[in-house]
Amino acid sequence: MILRALVRAVLLLVGVSVMVFAATEALPGDAAEARTAGRATAAQLAEMRAATGLDAAVWRRYLEWAAGLLRGDAGVSLISGRPVADVIGQRLPATAALAGAALLVTVPLMLAWAWPAGAGSPAGRLVAAVVTATAAVPQVVVAAALTAVFAGMLAWFPPISLLPADGRPPGLSVLALPTLSLALPAAAYGAMLLRGLVADIVARPYVRDARRRGLPGWRIAAVYVGPFLVAPALRVLAVVAGGLIAATAVVEVMFGYAGLGELLVGAVANRDVPVVQAGAMLAAVAVVLGMLAADLVTVRTDPRRAMT
Repeated sequence: MILRALVRAVLLLVGVSVMVFAATEALPGDAAEARTAGRATAAQLAEMRAATGLDAAVWRRYLEWAAGLLRGDAGVSLISGRPVADVIGQRLPATAALAGAALLVTVPLMLAWAWPAGAGSPAGRLVAAVVTATAAVPQVVVAAALTAVFAGMLAWFPPISLLPADGRPPGLSVLALPTLSLALPAAAYGAMLLRGLVADIVARPYVRDARRRGLPGWRIAAVYVGPFLVAPALRVLAVVAGGLIAATAVVEVMFGYAGLGELLVGAVANRDVPVVQAGAMLAAVAVVLGMLAADLVTVRTDPRRAMT
């Protein structure tokens, strides 16, 4: 089981690397055209492409890029000439702080919504409707609404989340609106994924028997439902975490938060392919490692294995 999970994780990363490389290859134009803004001659463009390796065959560039990733070398930025690891490493702490804060809000909110939404009570059906509506709202709309309320009407937080110039970690006022903009849709989406599983578990005979015996709801949730939710919740959390990393691009640009997402948006505009590829693979690795951790936890904690 563990070996199979490891092999699946490796194959997933290989497949993702192919898709990431193919997607960046499909972008119109390249870094040479972006740097010259259309003012270079064909000979000058050819010279720039030869200097940066853009004129090599696609399969050769993929193999060289993949081999570099295995060595821990993500290449050099085509725009700044700096190592991609340095470019991403400079922005990664800010995005890690934002994603970490969003996860701290997402996880308890996701579980708090999933339980009543799947329980089937009248209040739970209302929660399910709210969760579905929240998950359906685009991230941009959520961020705009939060800004209008908490920055405009209440003036609790600044509308622009500028990082401290001296390199200090961002404070609560800087993280608040971007964090909520990420966490609310992510928690709603995760709760929707878990709602059906919760409904299936609470309908099982041993849960109904526990209710008939008058056990309190918290005990039923902790003893009779929780163990069966651990592995699925970790899988959902892995997917949600990957989505959070991807969604930072929208949120960081909207709030002027100088993190990895904002960097990737600029890299796509400038066709800085090595930076885009490295950022996409970083998000993919986070998701795959989360899924791998969920599989390994399943092996250890699945209650059905203890019953056999």
